[in-house]
Amino acid sequence: MTSVERPESAVLPFFVYGTLRPGEVNHDLFLRGRTAAEEPASLPGAVLYEGPGYPYAVERPGSAVAGELITAAPEAYGELLAALDRLEEYRGPGRPDNLYDRLARPAVRPDGVRVLAWVYLAAAPLAARLARSGTAIPGGDWHRRGGG
Repeated sequence: MTSVERPESAVLPFFVYGTLRPGEVNHDLFLRGRTAAEEPASLPGAVLYEGPGYPYAVERPGSAVAGELITAAPEAYGELLAALDRLEEYRGPGRPDNLYDRLARPAVRPDGVRVLAWVYLAAAPLAARLARSGTAIPGGDWHRRGGG
């Protein structure tokens, strides 16, 4: 996956792949009433790993993660961004205490259109640990995971 340089303050949609997806607990808690659009999408160049009740996405060429592209309602964007950063334990670019890093990556709509979106990927130390000993979710789809 190619890194995309974007300022931290860019207003982008969000690509969500786990508990923020429709039908999952955090969708109702964080997104209900704050979105202008929600549509299926995929995140190429990433693999999904099982976590403690939620997944982690990690960059890996040749794989893809299923999810949704969420466009925040304009009046809710700032509040939603701050809430999601707290939920995902993202404290800022390059911080060693991040659980996830918020990065701008291209998500792909079903019609093939690429849309630059914020995505929360496992921070580097966690990503390295998952690559060594994590359990990948076959097909990269949290909704279709075994036992869930």
